[in-house]
Amino acid sequence: MDYSKTAAAVLKGVGGEDNVLSLVHCATRLRFVIRDDAKVDKAAVKAAPGVIATAEAGGQYQVVIGNEVPEVFAAISTISKLGGGSHGDGPSGATSGAPKGNPLNRFIAMISAIFTPLLWALAGTGLLKAFLAAAVTFGWLDNTTTTYTILNALSDAFINFLPLALAITAAKYFNAAQFTSLAIAGAFVYPSIVALNGVPDITFFGIPVTMVSYVSSVIPIIVIVWLQSHAERFLYAKLPSAIRRFVTPMLLVLILVPLTFLLIGPLSNLVSGGLAGGISWVFTAVPWLGGAIMGGLWQVFVIFGLHWGFVPIMTAELQTGGYVFLIAPLFAAVLAQAAAVTGVWVRTKDKNLKSLAAPAALSGFLAGVTEPAIYGVNLPLKRPFVYGVIGGVLGGGLISAGGIASNAFVLPSGLAIPALLSTGNLVLLFIGLAVAIIVPFLLTVIVGFKDPVAEPAAPAEGTDVDVLSPLDGTAIALTEVADAAFAGGTLGKGVAIIPRVGALYAPFDAVVVAAFPTGHAIGLRHADGAEALIHIGIDTVKLAGQHFTVKVDKGQQVKAGDLLVEFDVAAITAAGYDVTTPVIITNPKKYPTIAAMASGPVAHGDSLFLAIAQEERALV
Repeated sequence: MDYSKTAAAVLKGVGGEDNVLSLVHCATRLRFVIRDDAKVDKAAVKAAPGVIATAEAGGQYQVVIGNEVPEVFAAISTISKLGGGSHGDGPSGATSGAPKGNPLNRFIAMISAIFTPLLWALAGTGLLKAFLAAAVTFGWLDNTTTTYTILNALSDAFINFLPLALAITAAKYFNAAQFTSLAIAGAFVYPSIVALNGVPDITFFGIPVTMVSYVSSVIPIIVIVWLQSHAERFLYAKLPSAIRRFVTPMLLVLILVPLTFLLIGPLSNLVSGGLAGGISWVFTAVPWLGGAIMGGLWQVFVIFGLHWGFVPIMTAELQTGGYVFLIAPLFAAVLAQAAAVTGVWVRTKDKNLKSLAAPAALSGFLAGVTEPAIYGVNLPLKRPFVYGVIGGVLGGGLISAGGIASNAFVLPSGLAIPALLSTGNLVLLFIGLAVAIIVPFLLTVIVGFKDPVAEPAAPAEGTDVDVLSPLDGTAIALTEVADAAFAGGTLGKGVAIIPRVGALYAPFDAVVVAAFPTGHAIGLRHADGAEALIHIGIDTVKLAGQHFTVKVDKGQQVKAGDLLVEFDVAAITAAGYDVTTPVIITNPKKYPTIAAMASGPVAHGDSLFLAIAQEERALV
């Protein structure tokens, strides 16, 4: 992937930097908060190199890139002011990046923005903790040694001081002063404050304090930084400029930290304890049901971006009990989709699909990143995605029936399985994992799916292709088209047609290699290798499919004269668009010469031009 080209194409497609309120990224997606949805060219974003899919969820416009999303994000940061910058010692006054939509959308987007920068550090240290716990379980390492003490500190430090990291990301999201947020969070995990946890008769100026643990906590610091952001703006507006920069943080620390100890901390502890207790009850009373639900629906949550809403629940569960029951069945969900895409790789005869399925399977099994598998293969083919859900239900139910929980916050993947080895019935764990992998793989390979048409055999050398007119209208030279890319031959050579009737027909026997959902363009490949692009109108992609009806699907075989697209010439013209339709050959290395070009009135089925093959031209 050329990251700079992908970044430029995506940024242009979303309407440019000025149309973006905020941008963050997660493991596989760019997450935009858009100012004006009407300025987003969704077809252009989807067509950008490296883009797997797009989704609109959680008040965000999400662009699925896959494993290389950090590099694309960095490339966008170099060509714009998006994605970078931080707040220093005072309110920034920046435009809020809060998403639009209902409260659930805003909540999920907030959690995504706050936790996204921490994801890989959380997952990496969590994986180290899982390996360390497995080493102790299997007797490879004595937990009384100083070696264990050092390794445990390396793996446990980040989540232990999680409030400090959340202070930074929450301050950025709420436009608060980051170092004031750090000062507040530092008080939460200060050693003498941590030592007060569980000590009776604590008071603050005579007011009783119920001290709870803020180690690894999530809710208190997010709530306090939100309050800080509002209080800061108030104090900066009221205090004299000579003193406000140091008096503001002093007052905020003096007021907000005791407020947390007196009220917010105990309330959040009740909420966290209630959530963790409820989850623990479900996974104790009917564990198979909880596991089946999470295993079956997790990838659906991922598609709609709802999975971020579970992150604070998982961290609360870990803080309260030291284990996360919610994570265990997610291993089945992830590995099941990876197994389904592996089945596609085994069964399909389509070379392009194989090239997508292989790395997607590897990414899913090893890293637990399933978006390339879901968006690139399983979901478009439909059945493999369903098979993956079935595997997730069965495997998740078995894993949770065994009382399995994760001892660390990890991304479910093959590499992270050691996180599950400290609790429960390990026999049921491995049976559940095996079922999650084997069932969708066999269903995909045996029951199957609708396989796209395989690529045609290599074209015969020296075979010319007679391209028939796909329209009723008037043929004109390509140089007369009011678009520099077409007129200059940059995209290929051919002829343009001004259509009289809104019906587009196949110009030769072919396979449909591109059928844009917007209906504005069709790509075809002749059995002899000629590749043609028919682009209905100029800039008509902006109509987003309005006035177009596509009659064929990608991969479909068509005969010359078959109807491909219907479109409303009058409506498109009335909308201000030029309906001139270029018909071009897009592989000029094999077909470098266009001859016998028609001009004037043509009917569909008439000869439009002759594409001369390279070897034939050489003989001439």
